[in-house]
Amino acid sequence: MGNTTETASIISAYVDAYEEIEQEIAGLTERQLKWKSSPSSWSVTEVLAHLVDHSIVVSFRIREILAGSKATLPGFNQDTWVAGQKANEEQISRLITIAHGLVQYNAGLLERLGDEEWSKTGINFKGETVSLSAIIPAFVAHVENHLNQIRRIKQEVAEKQVQ
Repeated sequence: MGNTTETASIISAYVDAYEEIEQEIAGLTERQLKWKSSPSSWSVTEVLAHLVDHSIVVSFRIREILAGSKATLPGFNQDTWVAGQKANEEQISRLITIAHGLVQYNAGLLERLGDEEWSKTGINFKGETVSLSAIIPAFVAHVENHLNQIRRIKQEVAEKQVQ
């Protein structure tokens, strides 16, 4: 992969992953961003906090793979992380800033890699072999899934007429 058009496209999609989310949440009130349909569901703020958590874990996974570590790549319990950190109390603007910072930091690293590094692998918490070249597109797809979740929450907010 290295510094090819394909690599540039993957990195670009990675860097732009949060752009649609920002567009989707623009104009929402603080109450709408923190609204939950039930105590066990997530708010828009909690979805974004989860994505920041996911970025942290992906950052660690990237570095473990590049280091040639034989340790199992970490997984995490998303629900307990979101609940344990009181994510719904965080400011959405801070979450956006952190998300962009992590993506930019990782993008700089990814841009420096050659073919050999992109093909490096690790073993995930499920016991599956994963390559660095697969982790980044999977991250982008994960963000897209949560973008759809945000759209569903927004629809519920509109239906409930939450201001």
